Amino acid sequence: MPGLIRDTDEHRAIRETVAKICARYDQKYFLERSHAGEDVTELWAELGQAGLLGVHLPEEYGGGGGGMQEAVVVVEELSAHGMPMLVWVISPAMIGSLLAAHGSEDQKQEWLTGIAAGTRKVAFGLTEPDAGSNSHEVSTTASRDGDGWRISGSKYYISAIDQCDAILVVTRDAELSTPEKKRLSIFLVPTDAPGLSFQRIPTSIVSPDKQFSVFFDDVRVEPEWLVGEAGNGLRQVFAALNPERIMVGAITSGVGRYAVEKAADYAKTRQVWSVPIGQHQGVAHPLAAAHIDVEVARLATQHAAVLYDEGDSGAAEAANIAKYVGAEAALKALDQAIQTHGGNGLSHEYGLSELWFVTRLMRTAPVSREMVLNFVAQTSLGLPRSY
Repeated sequence: MPGLIRDTDEHRAIRETVAKICARYDQKYFLERSHAGEDVTELWAELGQAGLLGVHLPEEYGGGGGGMQEAVVVVEELSAHGMPMLVWVISPAMIGSLLAAHGSEDQKQEWLTGIAAGTRKVAFGLTEPDAGSNSHEVSTTASRDGDGWRISGSKYYISAIDQCDAILVVTRDAELSTPEKKRLSIFLVPTDAPGLSFQRIPTSIVSPDKQFSVFFDDVRVEPEWLVGEAGNGLRQVFAALNPERIMVGAITSGVGRYAVEKAADYAKTRQVWSVPIGQHQGVAHPLAAAHIDVEVARLATQHAAVLYDEGDSGAAEAANIAKYVGAEAALKALDQAIQTHGGNGLSHEYGLSELWFVTRLMRTAPVSREMVLNFVAQTSLGLPRSY
């Protein structure tokens, strides 16, 4: 289906490679694994072997040497084939970007190479039950213990930790914090560390990437697990947040494409009263409007990726906007696609209703639409802070 994005030759080649892999691992495979509570292990391995998990990572650590623009193409194309992958956002995009910016040489050699190859995955542990969107109020605490630390506390709604070899956990540094100011430190903790446990959160989300509560019960942290500088974790975490928002724009843009294309194909072939239902403006106009919104979201996401790759200070605003418009456009497109299909829109055969809750999640996470509006109001419009 024609759109407003014009790929470079390199991006077209990436998109075609993803599409070929998706032809072997289709949405039926993805949904069957999701419903069974299983991982898409073979798909992930093939994406790694094809160099599609590390397209944005430095070449010296096994990556493709590209940037966020290339990552957007991969994630959008996977979603456009009905396979939105949350763990791609977390491990390659977020953790990969953060380690590339702040990891030690040993951490890069061990973890970036594994992430790029598809042999390692890392979860991200920031969210807590009582902290919400306020990362300054993190209560999971790292306390000095000899040359290392001990971590106690819990994290909430942590994606895919059951698939991961480690979790990058954001903690309040007990030694460096004061009553007036909390200082954060971040650590790369193996998921098999003694005292670390996790419990699945039952949700309505149909995805191989499940949600968990994670518990740290006096977990011993070795000095080499510290990422970056102790007490400077909040600034370091920001290296992951803009890629996260851009990748959500990519996921939702892809879901929007998938929904509109499915609905348009159905509207061309489904006949009622001897004419295709797409001939009726009541069907055609909402789909056309959904297509417009999705294309605008794709442009916004591409623009945010360009600014990020260029190191432009406007990347934060653009990333938040991409996340916002992508989620809104995808939900509108998915809802209209389901409506176009009538009762069939809720049938497993058409693969639309299963995408609803994971897409709806993108309106709330990783940052809620309200927090995006707060950011834009105070940063873009110069309005007084509301929180």
